[in-house]
Amino acid sequence: MFETPISPAAVIDRTALADAIVARLEAVLPLARQQWCDGHRVRSAVIDDLLPEATAAAIAAAFPPLEAMTAKGTIRERKYIGAQMDRYAPLLEEAVFAFQDPRVVALIGQITGIEAIEPDAELYAGGISAMDKGSYLRPHLDNSHDSRRERYRVLNLLYYVTPGWCEANGGSLQLWDEGPKGAPRTVESRFNRLVLMATDRTSWHSVNEVVADGTRRCVSNYYFSKTSPEQQPYFHATSYRAEHATGLTDLVMKVDNTLRTAVLKATGDRLFRNPHRYDRTK
Repeated sequence: MFETPISPAAVIDRTALADAIVARLEAVLPLARQQWCDGHRVRSAVIDDLLPEATAAAIAAAFPPLEAMTAKGTIRERKYIGAQMDRYAPLLEEAVFAFQDPRVVALIGQITGIEAIEPDAELYAGGISAMDKGSYLRPHLDNSHDSRRERYRVLNLLYYVTPGWCEANGGSLQLWDEGPKGAPRTVESRFNRLVLMATDRTSWHSVNEVVADGTRRCVSNYYFSKTSPEQQPYFHATSYRAEHATGLTDLVMKVDNTLRTAVLKATGDRLFRNPHRYDRTK
């Protein structure tokens, strides 16, 4: 197994974490680039054993109890999130922001071929998330922009840190290459695994229901770009569909997507400002 030692004294330092991430990305860059270019409609790459195992386990152990996170529960999703990182163990903030180190961003750019990508210090929709038994995330397209609608969301970075987690537990990332009417490609939320995923108007993805006891934990970052992935302007709110796009639930979600996108397009954040961000004034 890949190991880049991190001294105990440095384990909560984002630079030391970024050093290890950089070493791993450099080691797998050709393979990751090949995965990214393999022709799937939802472009993706998987990097296993991202950090030393003990470091990844320490990040998992630093997660707060679920009641200390924000619960999300609708027909669209059921999960727990946290972006106000100063409320949690320092290691979690260091882990999140290690992925924003300029060296890491540059290597992700080399893997994906996406130029001028920028991390998000505000952690809009990023940070940490947790899913317990019964949690899920329906097929969806991520919000097209950052909180100020100045940049396009172009990349998801999902780092899974639950020791011993396996596909049979559920909570796997599902990539719907044929859209929500097709069949998904499953990416297991394996411990110490980083998944890179493109976000655009065709990158439908979901998380299947957690069916086992325990908690599936993830460190999330999103990268943005001032350039549209399609070289032309577009805008949409986070848009959900039912699995395989069937039934009354799917119809309700389609109407909801249209209404929320129309309201956001017309009003910006004057009526509603998504609180899922790192507010450093608190």
